[in-house]
Amino acid sequence: MNSKYISTFTNGLVKENPTLRLVLGTCPTLAVTTAAVNGIGMGVSATLVLICSNLVISLLRNVIPDKVRIPAFITIIAGFVSVVQMLVKAFLPSIDKSLGIFLPLIVVNCIILARAEMFASKNGPLLSVLDGLGMGLGFTAVLTVMGAIREFLGAGSIFSLPVTSEIIDPMIVFLLPPGGFFVFGILVAVSNAAAKKKGKKPVESLGCENCPSRNMCTRVQIGCEDAKEADADE
Repeated sequence: MNSKYISTFTNGLVKENPTLRLVLGTCPTLAVTTAAVNGIGMGVSATLVLICSNLVISLLRNVIPDKVRIPAFITIIAGFVSVVQMLVKAFLPSIDKSLGIFLPLIVVNCIILARAEMFASKNGPLLSVLDGLGMGLGFTAVLTVMGAIREFLGAGSIFSLPVTSEIIDPMIVFLLPPGGFFVFGILVAVSNAAAKKKGKKPVESLGCENCPSRNMCTRVQIGCEDAKEADADE
């Protein structure tokens, strides 16, 4: 296979992992990873939306007017999220209950919108599908690992199978928000250490400077500032 296709697919797995390297999608990352199975459920759902939305946006990239591209992208993404949500409700009701509001909120997951804006709208269908698959698998892997760690430490089990729960008392704090932040921070630190070892730039900022779609957001911020100035003049 052409090295370009391989590189596009593997970028999302390690080099540009959306969770640990780009620090995107942290809200569902922290909220649903109280169990490994929840991480898989959220990750697979987001991956399906990523692949399908990237494909459609890539096919329509020369048709969608530039001025309305963001609303168009969100509409396409919302359509696929609705399909995935209905499938999960029908066939995996327990996962649907565990993920709760975060399943429909995939619509506003910045990973998906960022890939639509930064990649799918500028590349062909095959590359866009590979990009969505790689990013989705990278996202799923991190959520699953994080969920497994929190479940093991907080409940003494992995994939609901008891491991240490009958031997020692679990540390419930790892199932709470502070535990999620702690595990996430450790994983980012490990990722940074690996990046430094390979001579790559570590993640030093969790703000807009680290987001690949910051240019898109700047336009929104400028619009807000203009609106504030207009209100002040009045």
